Amino acid sequence: MVLQESGEMYLETVLILSKTGAPVRATDIGEYRKFSKPSVSRAVGLLSRAGYIVVDKSTGYITLTEEGLSIAEKIYERHNLLSQYLKELGVSPEVADADACRMEHAISDESFLAIKQHFEKNKEK
Repeated sequence: MVLQESGEMYLETVLILSKTGAPVRATDIGEYRKFSKPSVSRAVGLLSRAGYIVVDKSTGYITLTEEGLSIAEKIYERHNLLSQYLKELGVSPEVADADACRMEHAISDESFLAIKQHFEKNKEK
């Protein structure tokens, strides 16, 4: 299954929320992203059937599968680096964060790697 931008955002959100140490539920995702309950429910169902997340039937807790975690970490890394890079270029934090959120889904692996290497090389100076 080819994951679309919205699916990537849901996986990234589960990762971010899981970093707090608290169990992640569909309601937490909705509150964090300001998504409606029906939208979250549909997305959770699709991601679960595709094998990106597991939903515990008794508690409703959502965890990432190995594949889901891999995708979430990739998107999360892209977001953080692109946002930081834009801020260092002088972009306001709000705009940098919003732009990074859009860029993280569209940028190719090759371009992201080049930006990452350039960013890391210039951090050393």
